[in-house]
Amino acid sequence: MGGYENGDSPAAAAWEGGVILGVDGGTTSTVCVCLPAAMPPPEAPGSVAVLSRAIAGCSNRNSIGENAALETLEQVMMQALTMANTDRSAVVAVCLSVSGVNHPSDQQRMLDWICNLFPRNAKFYVENDAVAALASGTMGKLHGCVLIAGTGSIAYGVTEDGKVARAAGAGPVLGDWGSGYGIAAQALTAVIKSHDGRGPQTNLTRDIIRKLEISSPDELIGWAYADPSWARIAALVPVVVSAAEDGDKVANTILHDAVQELAESVVAVVRRLTLCGEDGKDQFPLVLVGGVLEGNKKWDISGEVIKCISKVFPGVCPIRPEVEPAIGAALLASSHLRKESKLQNGS
Repeated sequence: MGGYENGDSPAAAAWEGGVILGVDGGTTSTVCVCLPAAMPPPEAPGSVAVLSRAIAGCSNRNSIGENAALETLEQVMMQALTMANTDRSAVVAVCLSVSGVNHPSDQQRMLDWICNLFPRNAKFYVENDAVAALASGTMGKLHGCVLIAGTGSIAYGVTEDGKVARAAGAGPVLGDWGSGYGIAAQALTAVIKSHDGRGPQTNLTRDIIRKLEISSPDELIGWAYADPSWARIAALVPVVVSAAEDGDKVANTILHDAVQELAESVVAVVRRLTLCGEDGKDQFPLVLVGGVLEGNKKWDISGEVIKCISKVFPGVCPIRPEVEPAIGAALLASSHLRKESKLQNGS
């Protein structure tokens, strides 16, 4: 890993006041944006000044290992700085919002690592990727609940006084069945069961075989274990949605089960934090992020999730962010900097 050595750099003055990096690290991809540190709090999504945006592969340490994850994070941050015509000497703050960061020990390891990459006076914040996703819908304010359903899934909530709670997000081994991986894995299992006589016939067999360009379900075993990466499996979700839209009962059951799992995750978080108020009717923001929750022609997964949640908490206010989570991470770092500056100035 590259280290930072103090010294004057022409790039350090390229953006007066330095720059902020926001990183959204996921299982499918990792995005880093570079923003000017002197930027005032944006009044609207369109007013966010993005100097550069870089993208790389997976940075979930639980999926690819810690060393590979750190290499990806360093690569994407350095690329973003280069694209902004600056370098690491100009960095005043970084917010790493990364999937797989689930415990204070995870945060501390990443903080220890990143301190060697940038100036000593820079500020560093390490969070789970759900935090950046929430901030992307609230423009940097941490309050409410976020539901992420992409390759993985998680529900994460924060109260105005800083209490947090989460549900799901433990990875496929521990049952993220509302995630893209969970949906696709159940579809693959349904095909195998249909093929060997343990389950009903399903058009998923035809559709998945066609998608993977294999000749029979017997080849699924070799395909699945040749590279069992979570994102590779989750990429089959559009096939499941298409089959459900065409009326396949097995595919519809899988999606209905996923909707229930996702809704139950949100309900659990909202209850634990009392985001809905004591009577359960107060309004609260619910930020929706991830490919599984994107609208489809007939099978609107996010719409169905909201319907389920609304039956329990009628005050839910769904938000589909107009900026990506990486920008949410950068806005969060900017917000932290402003708060710390006020405290130092005694205001």
